[in-house]
Amino acid sequence: MSRTSIVIAVDGTAASGKGTLAKLLARHWHFAHLDSGKLYRMVGMAVLDVQGNPASEADALRGVGTIFPDLSRPERVADPRLLADTVSAAASQVAAHAEVRAALLQLQRDFAANPPRGAEGACIDGRDIGTVVCPDATAKLFVDASPGVRAHRRWLELVSHAEPDAIPSEDAILADIVARDTRDRTRAVAPLVPAPDADLLDTTQLDIDAAFAAALGLVSPKVEEALKARHRG
Repeated sequence: MSRTSIVIAVDGTAASGKGTLAKLLARHWHFAHLDSGKLYRMVGMAVLDVQGNPASEADALRGVGTIFPDLSRPERVADPRLLADTVSAAASQVAAHAEVRAALLQLQRDFAANPPRGAEGACIDGRDIGTVVCPDATAKLFVDASPGVRAHRRWLELVSHAEPDAIPSEDAILADIVARDTRDRTRAVAPLVPAPDADLLDTTQLDIDAAFAAALGLVSPKVEEALKARHRG
């Protein structure tokens, strides 16, 4: 990350609201936004599409090679299949491979250092943005919520995007979230942990408006000071 980059790192658990909050924060300051989880979902889906094994590092690396030429295509990032429960599980598995994370790391750092379309900053959400990708980020937020609330949110998301017969039960989603939490928090490479200097935000009892207001209150002082320093030259 370059010295003058203004970066908001938003990490957190699955379905905690971190992605929505990152988009809203980016929109508030007209920053570029990157959902790093989508990169891993794209790799996981690429592996599943050829009936590979996401737990195999070789298969996962072939998936990385498949998505790289098309990362800039909006239809790839917006593919509704990326929300599938099976893709979510595959993303968590491919993300555990050190070489896969290394292959995607530089792309994320380049985005942070040189936000597209002339934006003054970048807002990136994921699971290791504040700890690994951008450890010197201007502001860091770690978002969490209770597993039951997160499972219900993910179910609602699937209801709005997926075919009815493709929607798993909330119990199944909850089991997947708990399993994913365990994988993410115990993996040897870049485990899911709050950065020591991250502000913590629990969204269990918050709707999106209240969560955004809380997030804005936590990161605004750091971002506004960085913007003032930049404008002073």
